[in-house]
Amino acid sequence: MRADYHVHTDYSDDSWFLMPDVIETAIEKGFDEICITEHVDYGVKEDWTEDDDYIRGGNKIVKNVNYPLYFAEIEELQEKYKDQIVVKVGMEFGMQKHTIDQFQQLFDSYPFDFILLSIHQIDDQEFHLNQFQKGRTDYEIYERYYEEMKYLVENYQDYSVLAHMDLIRRYVDIEPDTFEDHKEIITDILKTVIENGKGIEINNSSVRYGVPGLTPSIEILKLYHALGGKVITIGSDSHNAEQMGAHYDAARQTLKDIGFTEYCTFDKMEPKFWPL
Repeated sequence: MRADYHVHTDYSDDSWFLMPDVIETAIEKGFDEICITEHVDYGVKEDWTEDDDYIRGGNKIVKNVNYPLYFAEIEELQEKYKDQIVVKVGMEFGMQKHTIDQFQQLFDSYPFDFILLSIHQIDDQEFHLNQFQKGRTDYEIYERYYEEMKYLVENYQDYSVLAHMDLIRRYVDIEPDTFEDHKEIITDILKTVIENGKGIEINNSSVRYGVPGLTPSIEILKLYHALGGKVITIGSDSHNAEQMGAHYDAARQTLKDIGFTEYCTFDKMEPKFWPL
């Protein structure tokens, strides 16, 4: 089983990778299954409305997923490619404390196989625009980031795995690994994740972003395993054809080296375990 569980198409605001091209690229690269996980970031982005002019492959407006079009197209393509690849329905929830209710409403409105829980901004301040980091030390940035994550995993349950758990490293000094400085709160987060039957992902985008090591760090992956964590997915976090499925085999080997024997796909929010 070869499965990439973090894939974006042009329904995400930062990708123009059309869904049929995504699926055909995955087939060409030998994948048995993918899960499409589009960005939704309530608090900083609005939803599409019926009056908006939605242009497939050419949108310049930054909004959340066009849900009716997304679910209709993915259902159509699931049928078209059913003899070649399994395509699962997912989303990446870029959640904040004050947006939990909006995401709950979204989750309750549509059928999902898989949900990535991410943090891309705090207090509506974007990481990628340096809004959140401004005026804070690296230690303060990490600590506030993990405090937000701890709150979310304690107060929201309709997700599958935590995406790129130490994502914030990408937006500060990427060279030092600050795991030891924040080990206590990271441990608390992972214990809650495990107790609630959730998981984490190994995200291969660290290579293209130049982050030393992995995302999350090898120390976080080892701690998750040591604490008894078993639910884990592999995702390229791809936004184009070149990124699709990148470094997949290396990620599998890393998990084996740590001691994992299985990894997961999902169906209707339930994990299915496969040997590595």
